Amino acid sequence: MKLARFLKNGLIKYGIVEGEDIIEIEGNIFGSFKKTSIISKLKDVKLLAPCEPSKVVAIGLNYKAHAAEFSKPLPEEPMLFLKPSTAVIGHGDEIIYPHHMSHRVDYEGELAVVIRKKAHMVKKEDAKDYILGYTCINDVTARDLQGKDIQYTRAKGFDTFAPIGPWVETDLNPENVRIETYLNGEKRQDTFTSDMIFDVYHLLSFVSCVMTLCPGDVIATGTPSGVGKMKPGDIVEVRIEGIGRLINRVSSLKEV
Repeated sequence: MKLARFLKNGLIKYGIVEGEDIIEIEGNIFGSFKKTSIISKLKDVKLLAPCEPSKVVAIGLNYKAHAAEFSKPLPEEPMLFLKPSTAVIGHGDEIIYPHHMSHRVDYEGELAVVIRKKAHMVKKEDAKDYILGYTCINDVTARDLQGKDIQYTRAKGFDTFAPIGPWVETDLNPENVRIETYLNGEKRQDTFTSDMIFDVYHLLSFVSCVMTLCPGDVIATGTPSGVGKMKPGDIVEVRIEGIGRLINRVSSLKEV
């Protein structure tokens, strides 16, 4: 099932995507809900980020090939950092290039886990019960600032640096799905989640032992090898098998 959050006639709604249609639902996607008889065409609505996370917990160096790409040893434990809720945007929204601080901004296509219910000190074998589903995320990174700063907050935390979408797929087995990232139509990343060092369930358990995860929170599970820079005017697309395509354009910083 594909659960989407969208804008229609100035109102935010939730629905189930079936083909080219979206069927509005009543209820709570984190609890119980049911279909209504109201159906719209996807092309006639504006897709929003499919959830509103209180935090995005991201994982660094979680693919073997990506660690090798940066000449880093494999981590003994998941490496955590946070992206603020203000970084979140949806499918079709613009990534704003922060020229005032950075001169190297990279894409990082990743599988994202969306939390279904409050998760605290969860055992790995129980982790699946806490997952609503999966979506695409681009962990946009100011690479020059990542190298300059001791920690990742500035490099990862700019507004628009967490595109998420296009919807949440509830029926996905995350163990061996293909992740691809395209820049202006050219494939730049292509791997399978089986190359992860720590799998989805290990990550959820580990993070929940550090901080409580709330419904709608997101875990970005790490990027494969092939990361690279973007510039204003570029189109970046993250494709994940069984989910869909997250597409965003890079734009210059707007004057205030």
